[in-house]
Amino acid sequence: MKGFAMLGIGKVGWIEKDKPQVGPYDALVRPLAVAPCTSDIHTVFEGALGERQNMILGHEAVGEVAEVGSEVKDFKPGDKVVVPAITPDWRSIEVQRGFPQHSGGPLAGWKYSNIKDGVFGELFHVNDADMNLAILPEDIPLESAVMITDMMTTGIHGAELADIGIGDTVIVFGVGPVGLMAVAGARLRGASRILVTGTRPKCVEVAKLYGATHVINYKTAPVDEQVLEITNGAGVDVAIIAGGNPDTLATAVKITKPGGNISNVNYFGEGDILPIPRLEWGCGMAHKTIRGGLCPGGRLRMEKLIELVRYGRVDPGKLVTHVFKGFDRIEEALMLMKDKPRDLIKPVVLIQ
Repeated sequence: MKGFAMLGIGKVGWIEKDKPQVGPYDALVRPLAVAPCTSDIHTVFEGALGERQNMILGHEAVGEVAEVGSEVKDFKPGDKVVVPAITPDWRSIEVQRGFPQHSGGPLAGWKYSNIKDGVFGELFHVNDADMNLAILPEDIPLESAVMITDMMTTGIHGAELADIGIGDTVIVFGVGPVGLMAVAGARLRGASRILVTGTRPKCVEVAKLYGATHVINYKTAPVDEQVLEITNGAGVDVAIIAGGNPDTLATAVKITKPGGNISNVNYFGEGDILPIPRLEWGCGMAHKTIRGGLCPGGRLRMEKLIELVRYGRVDPGKLVTHVFKGFDRIEEALMLMKDKPRDLIKPVVLIQ
């Protein structure tokens, strides 16, 4: 079968591979829509996960079941499904500890284009299909559905990790697709003021649609100064890091109140150390909680997010700014994600 792969650090291309083998609890899925992610860019062009050779890329897909193993009960060939970016091994100690994202080791629930071939192939493998697939309702467009698999679950997880309370003032760093979903999640959790950092006009426009009340242009003045001015020196209750560089964490610590929460769902793809400013962290004693997490995956998570979409609580389709048609256009979409033109939020490839 054909797939679009990471050939090595800094190199991508089309390759031929054997069709994946299906175990008794597994499935093969034929993609109907896929989306490249900034994580793919970090992986290939920054070598963030280390060397990977001839590994098919991609971890965002909805598709049609092509084949199932003998023990799969709830899915059959022809079913249209949402496939989460994170597909845990549900028979693992980490699941019993409450962290399925890390089943088998740190980040090991993230299998596609990390541990095994991803979804940018003519077929792709799904482990533990009954626990990792969700039926795609007919009334959700493919473009919206593929946003559920990663962008929506990741952004909303930022709001969950932050434990936002009713009426909290929240800042979201970054208004890419994950940050935009974090804004939507903060609104769902009951935030009052939602500040965002960003400059790209399309992203800012959509951030306001999702509930942002203040937009901070980090190019005009330091973010911490602007936040303290908006909050009359008090700072924010919650900071969600959905984009930025290592210094973003330092800024979040500076502007979060004592007793506040800082959550991170950003993929820090380079550097060895993330800085925490000593004084603003109260010499380590300011009761500022810092939590970082890989997004939840699995069937139940996808089904819950699907319900949010079906009943109009979140419209992830607003993230999609560019639609390509045809399997062969995956490379073009990936390079668009790498170049990030100012009118881009998220590209989707519809497979014909």
